Amino acid sequence: MSEPSQVPDEEGQFVRPFIITGGRSLPAQSDLRLETLVVALDAAEGAAPLAFEHQRIVTLCQEPTTVAHIAEAVGVPLGVAKVLVADLVVGGRLSCSQPAELPLHTLERIRDHVRAL
Repeated sequence: MSEPSQVPDEEGQFVRPFIITGGRSLPAQSDLRLETLVVALDAAEGAAPLAFEHQRIVTLCQEPTTVAHIAEAVGVPLGVAKVLVADLVVGGRLSCSQPAELPLHTLERIRDHVRAL
């Protein structure tokens, strides 16, 4: 039986993904895709402190970024990133939008980020 995937924390120790998501495997929003654009809302600044991964995502999303890029940058599986992003959207910290049509260079970047996972 193989070991479940693990995520390194700040000190190099490993935290299992289900700990980060509170045991949830499905996001609160089902419409999050790899190419969904995520941006932090102004109201997110000055709000109550966030857990490490949540804070890192809000920081990354000061500029619009994709769910795939968030997963790669935070170092978590895509499903975990979707749960975390959905939590932040529901909490009023992030806003999501689906791009109408993605340029080729964006699709290539998403592909590269997914391969890196």
